Amino acid sequence: MSIIELLLLGIGLSMDAFAVSVCKGLSSKNAGLNNSIKCGIWFGGFQALMPFIGFYLGNLFADAIKAVDHWVAFVLLLIIGINMLKEAFSSECDCCNEKNADFSIKTMFAMAVATSIDALAVGISLAMAGNVNIWSAVSIIGVTTFVLSAAGIKIGSIFGSRWQRKAQIAGGIILILIGTKILLEHLNII
Repeated sequence: MSIIELLLLGIGLSMDAFAVSVCKGLSSKNAGLNNSIKCGIWFGGFQALMPFIGFYLGNLFADAIKAVDHWVAFVLLLIIGINMLKEAFSSECDCCNEKNADFSIKTMFAMAVATSIDALAVGISLAMAGNVNIWSAVSIIGVTTFVLSAAGIKIGSIFGSRWQRKAQIAGGIILILIGTKILLEHLNII
């Protein structure tokens, strides 16, 4: 995968964390630099860790499913993308609640895990896609998520929740397009 593709993947994956960060910024009375950095570290760290774990899990059984690996990558990215789109269109923002204003270790851990589960599946997809430098991938995904999550706190405190839904839609579309590209490349269509 090229750097541009990895950056797009990082942006797509970070949209859930960005949306949660916007909500945290909206509900928090202290959307300062400290909480922005804290949010970025939690979300960016987990978004980097999960595809790393998924990549190595995917490599464990990659040989067994080599003939259909491109389909596995496509289906996983398609499911994640559709779920992001479904969430964007089906739910209203629950931003103004007490839990979103909480930056405790317990809350941040739970939110970081919840927003990065899809990154585990993407890591498996990266293993199936082949010729991916996992270190570059997790670095780009982690840094992208850090930046967008940290910015999400400030954006939420200034603009409110109107960016949350758009972020989830963009993330879902990006993941579906990347999955489609992986499938079409392996089928030698592009």
